[in-house]
Amino acid sequence: MSLRFLTAGESHGPALVAILEGLPAGLPLSVEQINPQLARRQRGFGAGPRMKLERDTVQILSGVMEGVTIGSPLTLWIDNKDHEKWAGKAIEPFNIPRPGHVDLSAALKYGYSDLRPGLERASARETAARVAVGAVCKHFLSQFDIQVGGYVTAIGDVTADLAEQNLFERIAQAETSAVRCPDSNSSDAMLDAIQDVIKEKNTLGGIIEVVALGLPPGLGAY
Repeated sequence: MSLRFLTAGESHGPALVAILEGLPAGLPLSVEQINPQLARRQRGFGAGPRMKLERDTVQILSGVMEGVTIGSPLTLWIDNKDHEKWAGKAIEPFNIPRPGHVDLSAALKYGYSDLRPGLERASARETAARVAVGAVCKHFLSQFDIQVGGYVTAIGDVTADLAEQNLFERIAQAETSAVRCPDSNSSDAMLDAIQDVIKEKNTLGGIIEVVALGLPPGLGAY
């Protein structure tokens, strides 16, 4: 069976939930393989105040017994600390769609008069559930000496010079950068560019590279 996953939960709801199906039995697994990846997610430069509030830790609700997967669907749960500030309170309607976001599309599709339901689901907060699932899959691949990593090559007009670094070096160096850029000079310039655009209340595009090392040719689908 191939792996597939489902996430559920709203940005300011009680929790985020993810279900991962297809994970084989016999894989040693605990929250120690997941929580460090959730912590890495919260280290990005320029993140909003929500990142400072949440201290994400995962609970494994099913699919594991005595520290080993049993072949049934794996259920992961992450609490939303910000929910406590919203619970039981009247929430002001959100009526102005934001450019480049799902607000208007969701309202037209589902008939919302208030845009908030769409943005509650299509929120950056939901990526915490995806990171938890990804951490499990990354741990599974590591059992076969397959390493997955990524790094930033460009933000805005700043492009990293990575010609002298191999892939292993790029992945390792990215861990030392607040913007996950292996080139320290470009990393500093990227930080400056982000700070400038924050003052302008604007955004920047970027480019990342994700690589899988040790992957046998022909494995998987395309």
